[in-house]
Amino acid sequence: MKSRKKFLAIGAMLVCAALALAGTMTSSPRGRTDDQGDEADSRIRIGFAIAPVQLNLEGKNPALVGLGSYIVNTEGCNDCHSAGPPTQYAAGGNPFLGQPKVVNQKTYLGGGRDFGIVFVPIAGPNAPHIISRNLTPAPNNETGLPGGDITYDRFLQIIQQGTDFDHLHPNCSVNVNTNCFSVNTPPTPSVDGDLLQVMPWPNFKDLREREIRAIYEYLRAVPCIQGNYPGPGGPAAGIPPEPADRCQ
Repeated sequence: MKSRKKFLAIGAMLVCAALALAGTMTSSPRGRTDDQGDEADSRIRIGFAIAPVQLNLEGKNPALVGLGSYIVNTEGCNDCHSAGPPTQYAAGGNPFLGQPKVVNQKTYLGGGRDFGIVFVPIAGPNAPHIISRNLTPAPNNETGLPGGDITYDRFLQIIQQGTDFDHLHPNCSVNVNTNCFSVNTPPTPSVDGDLLQVMPWPNFKDLREREIRAIYEYLRAVPCIQGNYPGPGGPAAGIPPEPADRCQ
């Protein structure tokens, strides 16, 4: 009996040691999946597997990066935050043409897709073309924050309230009469130029804050893309161009 108990104890110790070793060795070509915290789940591992770009995990929480990748890449964020269908996929990698999916790393989350005038007739004759923003970090600002320089507090407000801190599509006024939303009189509603009008924040706001932070952490980890923003509207439409050295 004693021999049997001793054998079982040794076996249990070996199993625990093997699990501990496996935990330290678990990795993916794009980053480790340890440090999963209290909300460890398969989405973290899947997130690393489907990330289409090399990730920079230095100084970041790997579990949040993996979870953020899962949300960003399964929710189709790049569908909007790329230059559009012609450049969204690499040559020979467009799944809509029956090809194996290969995301174009040169435009991934770099913005520049022109959604055109999407609020006719309530937007008015001077309605702006809404162009998706570049979500990638810019190393030259020494912060490495998403969207060039978006702090987490602002990112949380963007996701939960739809605030447009760039004020690129304001309501028209005496001093603003181009690239703006007309202010209508009741009962015709006016577009609120202080809010993002294409970004699906009304859906994303229902995410738990850990998931929102995971998206933010993932966007910190993706490489900088020069991007095509501001797109066809250009500076003439009141949209500032990206600096030429954004990714340096």
